[in-house]
Amino acid sequence: MQSVLSNSQSFISIQKEFGTFDKYIWNFIQNKQIINNWDKESQIPSQTDLSLKISKNLKKRGFKFLGPVTVYSFLQAVGMINDHINDCFVKYL
Repeated sequence: MQSVLSNSQSFISIQKEFGTFDKYIWNFIQNKQIINNWDKESQIPSQTDLSLKISKNLKKRGFKFLGPVTVYSFLQAVGMINDHINDCFVKYL
């Protein structure tokens, strides 16, 4: 329970510092979506230098149990990173 409370408090702290969590997180990629160029799903990484950098920054700000794989998945889920393979019809929607 303590880690959930810690993460919640850290999230609120980021909101207070940056205005929104959105502004904080998009700043890492200068507000521009990353569109990767993969031909096969097997090429898609589970983490990157970017997700490691963000993970370290979040940990420095008090987040617990949050690593680069989870961060990378988050970046994909919210659309900051487009990892659709090249022949996917969704890639450029």
